[in-house]
Order: sequence, then structure tokens, then C-alpha cells
Amino acid sequence: MKVNYKIVSLPFKHPFVISKASKTHQPIFLVELDHFGIKGYGEAPAISYYNISTEKMVGDLEKKKMFVEKFAFSDPERFWHFLHHLFPNNSFLVAALDMAGWDIYGKIKRKQLHHLWSLDKALAPSTDFTIGIDSIEMMIQKMKEMPWPIYKIKVGFENDMETITELRKHTNAIFRVDANEAWDVEMALKKIPILKSLNVEFVEQPLEKNNWEGMKILYEKSNLPLFADESCFHESDVEKCHHFFHGINIKLTKCSGITPARRMIEKAKQLDLKVMIGCMNESSIGTAAIAQLAPMVDFVDMDGTLLQKEKYGEGVDFEFGKILYNDFPGIGVNVEPF
Repeated sequence: MKVNYKIVSLPFKHPFVISKASKTHQPIFLVELDHFGIKGYGEAPAISYYNISTEKMVGDLEKKKMFVEKFAFSDPERFWHFLHHLFPNNSFLVAALDMAGWDIYGKIKRKQLHHLWSLDKALAPSTDFTIGIDSIEMMIQKMKEMPWPIYKIKVGFENDMETITELRKHTNAIFRVDANEAWDVEMALKKIPILKSLNVEFVEQPLEKNNWEGMKILYEKSNLPLFADESCFHESDVEKCHHFFHGINIKLTKCSGITPARRMIEKAKQLDLKVMIGCMNESSIGTAAIAQLAPMVDFVDMDGTLLQKEKYGEGVDFEFGKILYNDFPGIGVNVEPF
């Protein structure tokens, strides 16, 4: 096994603003694994509020790169267990390497992953399109630039309900809202009924991630489904979210890759939790990997490439929300070798 990597910074069409952060570019760690001439690709975006930078991913990999290269690769699940113990404090790096391992495995089998898992791509839900925090005029403009059947709207700012009310006047599309931990219980109890009246489908991460007492109150009183994002980081968090949220948002970068994400989906189904698979503004590489899991879940949020000005590599495309799969084996990407 040979390990190569590179760092890219992909510009957004509009500054990406949520309640806790703002950025004009997405820094991304890209990895290429070469297994006897078969190249696998993976990625992990750097996210400031998780304190994982591209520099940290590079630094951690360089310290133990020799162990990765000496690993006798045979199947990706075994590879993930090895990586999980090799990099116990960097799930982002593990996610990128795990993704590349699955890409190699699919290429060895000459099939895209969802085919290997006997999943029907026709069952994949349509993806939403995110409208980041901005002036009301600019948020309306973003919707007009991208007519879409489902919008995920970032909230958690002053007058956010007035903004949602105004946006609703311009489209009949499905609305989902994401507060990114910005509300307290009192605010949420006031705002959720307003959102219900505006035909919002569900609310993502209304409270601070560790406010379980508050979430219990909301869970019992909310007339809209509540989804965990920041509260559902690790695989063990799925069961913790049971009876506090109605669903969870699984992100490959957070949970450390495709391997644990598949287990999380199955666990959530056992607990009767709805499942959304989300993105962290990945490039075409990570977006294609997310698409492999899409037929397993209820909702999809994988619009990173749609928010960016330029693509890195060739992966899935979209048609008015619908995921358009290609015929490339593995995770389904075509990338120039590093």
C-alpha cells in the first residue's frame, strides 16, 4: 500500500454561514491509496468547530504513515478497525482512509458499493439544497438561483422566524431548518409551532449538543420531528439519541467513515429512529461516497458540490434533487492520480 495525499481549498459560490461559523472556502484533506496499482480515493473536510484542521490530519498521518503502508489490505471493514485503533483521536482522518479503502475494494470487485451491498439506487431520497444565513434578500436570491424541491435553511439568528416566513412566500418547496445548537428550550418551544405553520418538515439540532435535559422536554412537546446532528457524533451516540430525538444525521467525516456509518444506520432502524445522511461540504469524492449509502436512509443532505464554485474530480450529478449515479466502480469517482 502506498499513501499519497493533498490539500485543496474549494471556494463557495456564496459565503457559507451558519449560526456558529462563516467561511468562503472549504479546506479539504484528500487521500489516495495505491494497492498494487489500484487507486482508492477518500477525503475529509476540515471543520473549525470540531478543531480538526487539514494540518492536523497531515500531521497525524505522517507520524504513522509507515504502518498504514505496511497493512495487508484484504477488506475495508478490517482496514477500518486497524485505522480506528491507529488514529483513536482523529475520526476525520480515519474517515478519509476508510473511504479510500472501500473505493479500492469496489474497484477490485468491479462494482460500485451500492451494487455490492445489493441496494437499489432508485430508493435513494432526493437531496436538499442548503440556504445559508444571509439577508432576507440574499436568501431569496439563493433560492431563485437554485430552484429545488427541498431546501435546508440555516436558522439561529435574530428574526430567523420572520426570515422563514418571508422565504415561504416565494416557494412551495419542502423546508427543513437547522439551528446548529443556537436555541435554548424557551426559544425552541416558541419557534417550533411557527415552523409547523409554515410547513417545515423537521428541525435539526435545536439545542446545544449536550443539553439532554432540554432535549427531553422538546422531544415530549414538539409538534415537529427533531433530528440530532452535533449530538450524534460517534457510533455510540445513536442509542443515546433514542427518546431525545426522532432521527439522527449521520456524517461520514464525524463518525469516522463508511464502515461505522452502515452500522449506525442499522442501529437507528432497530430503535425506530429516522435517518438522514448528511455532508460537511465535501468535494465530488466524499459526495459520491455518501451517495452509496443514500438508498439505506430516509433523508439526504449531500449538496456540498452544489454550493461550491468548482468541482474536484467527477462523481455523482443531480437533477432537481435526484441523485444521478455513474458507472465508475468503488465509491463512483473519476479522479486524476495525485
